[in-house]
Amino acid sequence: MPLKFSPSLFEVNNLRFERRGNLVLKNGTFQILRGEYCAIIGPNGGGKTTLVRLLLGLEKATSGEIKLFGYDQKRFRDWSRIGYVPQRSALIDESFPATVREVVAMGRYAKRGILSFESDDDKAAIDEAMDLMGVSDLSDRLIGNLSGGQRQRVMIARALASNPDVLIVDEPNTGVDVESQHCFYGLLRTLNKTKKLSILFVTHDIGVIAEDITRVLFVNQSILVSQNPAEIVTCNEMSRLYGNPSHVICHNH
Repeated sequence: MPLKFSPSLFEVNNLRFERRGNLVLKNGTFQILRGEYCAIIGPNGGGKTTLVRLLLGLEKATSGEIKLFGYDQKRFRDWSRIGYVPQRSALIDESFPATVREVVAMGRYAKRGILSFESDDDKAAIDEAMDLMGVSDLSDRLIGNLSGGQRQRVMIARALASNPDVLIVDEPNTGVDVESQHCFYGLLRTLNKTKKLSILFVTHDIGVIAEDITRVLFVNQSILVSQNPAEIVTCNEMSRLYGNPSHVICHNH
């Protein structure tokens, strides 16, 4: 019986990106496999968010190749398989006139279109995402009236509503208190371990997820890949990569 081949979620080869003639990223070659918990780290301005935008097709590479689920990015159409929580997503204007459920329901638009009516499948997926993130009791609350931690969970629920294969989270803790941050890390761990959801997590705070991650992409114009996070998460190695003395503290969960 032939073995079934499962393509990488992301396969990147010789990626290079320039903006207005200035080099932003180079030497990008890596894979992200199903079930992985991958941290994307690096200094401010190093290109972390740009890399995410390239993976999502929001920026166009100057050269190189990006494949999603085995398909060339130019031919890929099933974007609902990728959940995305962008930077500062929890910083929402208090006057924004949408309830929690309405915001989470936006995560189904890629599957059914913005003008279509909710199907039973849509309703079930929205309810499940809200339940996973513990925001079902906030369903009728206006998103602008919630705390930073509550908004954060709502935005992740929105990303999960499409039942994605991979969740990309870009430095999500801006404006979120420490207790909510620890809760958030626990939720990601649960999604990865029990739901088998692949995660790409852009962060400066690698210490709190050091025990969970299976791969590290260090982005500082070039992209360095490590399949042994324990090797890269050391004071000496982080100091070398960031170019100045760094002290690493790994938090116990």
